[in-house]
Amino acid sequence: MTQPIRRALISVSDKRGIVDFARALAARGVELLSTGGTHKTLRDAGVAVKEVSEHTGFPEMLDGRVKTLHPKIHGGILAIRDNAEHRAACEKHQIAPIDLVCVNLYPFEATIAKPNVPFEEAVENIDIGGPSMVRSAAKNHAFVAVITDPDDYNSIVKELETFDGEISKATRARLARKAFALTAKYDAAIARYLEGAAEDGRAVTFPQILTLTGAKICDLRYGENPHQRGAFYKIPGATETGVASARMLGGKALSYNNILDLDAAFGLVREFDTPSVAIIKHNNPCGAASRANLREASEAAWSGDPVSAFGSVIAVNRNIDYATADFLADEGHFVECVIAPAFDEDALKLLTTRPKWGKNVRLLETGPFTARDPRDLIIRKVAGGFVAQDRNLSTGTGNEIRIVTKRAPTAAEMQQMTFAASICKHVKSNAIVFAKDFTLVGTGAGQMSRVDSVNLAISKAGERVKGSICASDAFFPFPDGLEAAARAGATAAIQPGGSVRDSEVIAAADRAGMAMVFTGVRHFLH
Repeated sequence: MTQPIRRALISVSDKRGIVDFARALAARGVELLSTGGTHKTLRDAGVAVKEVSEHTGFPEMLDGRVKTLHPKIHGGILAIRDNAEHRAACEKHQIAPIDLVCVNLYPFEATIAKPNVPFEEAVENIDIGGPSMVRSAAKNHAFVAVITDPDDYNSIVKELETFDGEISKATRARLARKAFALTAKYDAAIARYLEGAAEDGRAVTFPQILTLTGAKICDLRYGENPHQRGAFYKIPGATETGVASARMLGGKALSYNNILDLDAAFGLVREFDTPSVAIIKHNNPCGAASRANLREASEAAWSGDPVSAFGSVIAVNRNIDYATADFLADEGHFVECVIAPAFDEDALKLLTTRPKWGKNVRLLETGPFTARDPRDLIIRKVAGGFVAQDRNLSTGTGNEIRIVTKRAPTAAEMQQMTFAASICKHVKSNAIVFAKDFTLVGTGAGQMSRVDSVNLAISKAGERVKGSICASDAFFPFPDGLEAAARAGATAAIQPGGSVRDSEVIAAADRAGMAMVFTGVRHFLH
């Protein structure tokens, strides 16, 4: 059953385009009801509009907390038009039907995004009447259209013109889906905020019911493989700098795998305060370096594994200048994506005009890095559910480090150990890293035995393994991995410790004259 829109209720916090939309409705003879600020906006613009309190015969009260919570509003929205009993009840109680509800909600997420917002202000921005009207209209979308997004105004006006004042069943169903998604997202944001504002002042990390919502950024060409579909979502209200908040400055559309690699690269490069570069291939670092400037760091990182760097994703923690851009866009370099805080004007011009780069390589600008949010959870989907954990923001290189060998590491070795351990936590387990001169020279990732990871990393490092530091994401279960590193020429090792054979591994290090420290912190990454 369809029918012309005769009466509309408009109550919006986001007033973009609302005057023009209301005028278009009024021009079609639609009676307009409105509240508070929206009523004033429309009235001041010369639009004929009736205040809700006049319609209900009941005044707004409690500082505006109660205005639309009334049978003449919700009865008008929820009444089933072809139900005789509903029609009789509405006639008896003088409830006029409301055919269109145009509502968006108090800006709760924008409010809590402000620094140091008082709890009372946040709570006052929890909308009650708005979601109630939206849900009522969405439930009864067989007869009522619900509009929650100003971007829909123009298409609705065109549809009213096309169908002589009616809105099609398909459009009402689409708007209802959008409305329920909005209220779900809104309630999820409130739940997350209240969990983090527990009375004892501590964030509740794992609530009994964990709500996950996302606003779609874009559809992807495909997922991990061409036969899979994919899309990219951002968590509403998230404020931390990252791939989801970055701005595309050039290149092709992002792929599913690009996004995962960009996140991995960005997470690694954020470990370092000095100018640093991370080069990622298939979610693992094949190059990383820290230097006095970004150009030198780029050259050093690329030298780590130039073969694997082909088709890689690169992250840097400084603005990309011309010298760095000139190196990255060298004719012999093929790169999929680059993510940086910003690009200098001449660097951006070079990267967007150089052949094979301008139309292809994806350039992402994050802006200044914000603090990493320890409350942000890592979520992994499994069939029929998901697992959640807090983030691994520890490097395990603080005061908990314990020297376990006869030879203590030198100050220079300790610096390289910190660098190597910071990289190792971003390598898929079993993970082994060799580092030298603040440069990743060899990576062993994802092997089923740790000694295989050691041998793989040695083969990648070649002669550069001599004089390097070996970092392991977990303990050496047997001395064989440590012995292989020593034979190859590593001078020191950093690992969590904790094996029942720790004493055998320490003895092997002592025999080789290696220095070794235990951190007590494991860094598995699956």
